[in-house]
Amino acid sequence: MKKIIQLLLCVFAFSMTSAQDFEVSTLRVGLYKIFMEKTEAEKLAGTKLKMTDGQTKNSVKYNGELILIDLYEGYVNEAKPSVPTIMNITTTSKKFKTKSGIGIGSTRDDLITAYKNYPSFSVNPAFDDKGEKLKNAGYFTLNDHDAGTALSFKFVNNIIVEITVYLDEGC
Repeated sequence: MKKIIQLLLCVFAFSMTSAQDFEVSTLRVGLYKIFMEKTEAEKLAGTKLKMTDGQTKNSVKYNGELILIDLYEGYVNEAKPSVPTIMNITTTSKKFKTKSGIGIGSTRDDLITAYKNYPSFSVNPAFDDKGEKLKNAGYFTLNDHDAGTALSFKFVNNIIVEITVYLDEGC
């Protein structure tokens, strides 16, 4: 009987772990989505979130992994013309991956192989605080023009170190 209970506990623990959502797309990181209203994000986070200014972000734990969230006043629809919503989500956790298996630790070559046929992508250099171009860092960005969002992978020495999903108004 004791072994049966241990087996059931193991099966239950495994099923809960596999049920966690660590997917990244042009719209979300885990269950946090671009345009998610502040109240819904707070329920998910289990804590109050603050409006951000682009410099300071809300740090939340999602299944034990850190996610940084920017909240701004934004247009949701005619009924809600100005509501605090998520406009930017960033993570450096190795658990989050795209459907193609790309995540923190993947290489620039992995990105190009996975997304070379994506309809709209760009590769750009990174710059330091003084505006100097960094030789060993850059960004690979997938643009989702239909959703008005982008999924950006920051790489250093050709290894992905950060993933960001953000509102991209095409400016």
